[in-house]
Amino acid sequence: MTITELILMSVNTMLVSNIVFARFLGICPYLGVSRKVETASGMGMAVVFVMTLSAAISWVIQETILRPMKLEFLQTIIFILVIAALVQFVEFFMKKSMPSLYRALGIYLPLITTNCTILYVALYVVQFKFTFVSMLIYSIATGAGYLLAIVIFASIRERIETADIPEAFKGLPIALVTAALIGMAFMGFAGLVKG
Repeated sequence: MTITELILMSVNTMLVSNIVFARFLGICPYLGVSRKVETASGMGMAVVFVMTLSAAISWVIQETILRPMKLEFLQTIIFILVIAALVQFVEFFMKKSMPSLYRALGIYLPLITTNCTILYVALYVVQFKFTFVSMLIYSIATGAGYLLAIVIFASIRERIETADIPEAFKGLPIALVTAALIGMAFMGFAGLVKG
């Protein structure tokens, strides 16, 4: 792939084919951790880190062990084990270095292990036989798209907390309406990148 193709793939992955708004993956932590920008950005950064590393490690395992030995049927199990190990590392690191963020993320941090976005990217890059560089760019761009979506949503939710809205819309209903409006706004990027 040329540099131009990699840039177009990044823009397409972050904006047009955003993992949350176009693929509807990772919705649980997207709604659950998006009340404050600080926790949303912490979760987004953890997802970017785990997604990029797990995709890279999974790609290497696929190309050096599973494909040559014709053991592709084990890839889902092995990729989940890789993701779980990385999440344990992130959880340990956050507990020691950022205890307030660790407490704020609560149950959603270990749930990154079962976050379908992480496994989706790991499986997607090996299924479509990405090169190592394009796999790295794709996984970073997907994680950045998730980070962008959750931080935008959290910043709007923080402002909504102080807004005067009808009682029936307070809490989850206004959050879902807001998420839908952000998703429609992201649809506006569809004409930006073709193919």
